[in-house]
Amino acid sequence: MGAKSLSLKDRLRGANHRLALPTGWQGTVMGDRTLRELVYGKGAHVDPVACVEDLSADMAARRVPGYPHSIWQIVLHMNYWMDYELRKIAGKNPHNPDHALESWPSHVEPADASQWAEASSQWQDARQHFVDDLSQLAALADSDSVTLDRLVGDFDIAKNPRQTSVRATLWQITAHNSYHAGQIALLRRQAGAWPPERGGDTW
Repeated sequence: MGAKSLSLKDRLRGANHRLALPTGWQGTVMGDRTLRELVYGKGAHVDPVACVEDLSADMAARRVPGYPHSIWQIVLHMNYWMDYELRKIAGKNPHNPDHALESWPSHVEPADASQWAEASSQWQDARQHFVDDLSQLAALADSDSVTLDRLVGDFDIAKNPRQTSVRATLWQITAHNSYHAGQIALLRRQAGAWPPERGGDTW
């Protein structure tokens, strides 16, 4: 039966991340079906995994004149904020950056050809990290209503003196992902690399 036969607890533990489940987690799955589907780009949203899974390191690192970030940088930026929100949901105390620039990596293109083998491995790691984080978001979207409605504490009250629920946090990061996945789709289209191998809407 595959992943569907596993409990949410098992799936979260198997996602190859360092996150612990929140205290008091309950295993009755009800879930938010629309949210779970949007994590993987259903409907009008592009599939974020399909957007990156067939890209080489060279294509991912390529810069488009007039645009500040490569696809690789966008993926690392998305990973940064998925990690942040997942850690917050898990009851950790992630660092809230003082400036948005902290969540954007410097350019990742190797300085010379001899470094491309290492770069290719790093891109594969970043891409797998991306897939693993999305898997955790989808698993959390399958949580019961008690978990989804649980309040997520703010650790930096001076900067952000409000609380939000797990559900609202998941919607927020999913919307953020959809925005940047759209940027990736447009950069691929401009580079003549759209649609991806698994297909996608064309314009």
